Amino acid sequence: MPKSGYIVGFDLGTKKVCAIIGEITEEKKVEIVGIGLADSHGGVRNGVVVNLDAATEAIKRAREEAELMAGVEIASAYVGLSGSHIKSFNSRGVVAVSGKNREITREDIHRVIDQSKAVSIPPDREIIHIIPQEFVVDEQDGIKDPLGMCGIKLEVNVHIVTSAITSAQNLRACFERADIEIEEIVLNQIATAASTLTPDEMELGVGLIDIGAGTTEVAIFERGSLWYTCTIPLGGDNFTNDIAVGLRTPISEAEKIKKKYGCALSSSFDEAETFEVPSVGKGKRPRVLSRQILADIIQPRAEEIFRLVDSDIKRMGFEKSLNSGLVLTGGTALLEGIEEIAEEIFDLPVRRGEPTNVGGLVDRVSTPDFATSVGLILYGFNKWRERGITRERKKGLLAKLFDWLKE
Repeated sequence: MPKSGYIVGFDLGTKKVCAIIGEITEEKKVEIVGIGLADSHGGVRNGVVVNLDAATEAIKRAREEAELMAGVEIASAYVGLSGSHIKSFNSRGVVAVSGKNREITREDIHRVIDQSKAVSIPPDREIIHIIPQEFVVDEQDGIKDPLGMCGIKLEVNVHIVTSAITSAQNLRACFERADIEIEEIVLNQIATAASTLTPDEMELGVGLIDIGAGTTEVAIFERGSLWYTCTIPLGGDNFTNDIAVGLRTPISEAEKIKKKYGCALSSSFDEAETFEVPSVGKGKRPRVLSRQILADIIQPRAEEIFRLVDSDIKRMGFEKSLNSGLVLTGGTALLEGIEEIAEEIFDLPVRRGEPTNVGGLVDRVSTPDFATSVGLILYGFNKWRERGITRERKKGLLAKLFDWLKE
């Protein structure tokens, strides 16, 4: 079990830093017991730390709030990573099976995965994830776990995620200053998928679109594995800025208007539905405008983001992989009408993704803007469970050896 029996996830966003504490129960399930939120105050922009002091303070405030709610102290955490600096690609590794009687061993699997990363990576980048997609044994593909199988040649297809070294170093520096050990840096799309996608969707093929404040993160899963990721440098803040300019109102008021009255589908309203808009400058009276005017401002930006995502997916040739449709998540996914716009652009079924598979304070985190934070907890839980299975296997082998020696 992790130190103290708790798993912690930190999601650093452009608007807020979120810390969530999950407890592993005796039934081997995860319950949310602590939640902490803190304004980023300019410390993070588009997924990248741009001010160490501000980001560190936000991490500390979120930690304190989560610790107070859970009644435990945070020592280590899984940390989300995002931003336009993330680059990923698919690679392939091939080795000859060296085990006795040509039986594939754990060492063979490690060797073929190591061989798959023998590619040229610029010196200013580091590998964050190497994710096996499928193994191939003597031309037989679609194998998830080749351990114990017999063969001469072992191949693997992997998805490699890389990050700018400086961005990862700045992230580590913030947590070091906050006196929190990083268990693992996790790509946001991988964490978000853990809390919002079903195994059936990931097997058939599904697209995940996470629209945050500063960026839109995209991932495509097929045959149970990750095959493509990208980041679009547009997000919820662009909607807010459009509203502020279009309605001539302060940014802070534009954000409130977006959350309370925003809709991405202008055909949903008639002119009778109105709202009040504060004006810029002292002494100016607020104005009353139709919600349809607001939707007319939001809809073009939503269409732009989805068209950019659609263009990117088609450019990489993954448009035929989305057999289960698309899942929208992130804070901007809460906008009314945004699912309908996505369905129109992609011509695919679209649903809103909310965190699942956790207990405890579910009512506090069951919205798309907590998908990444909860996903980090589930990612850590899955890692813990995998380590437990490995330990059980080792114990089983030792028990067999002991019985053999006794005989």
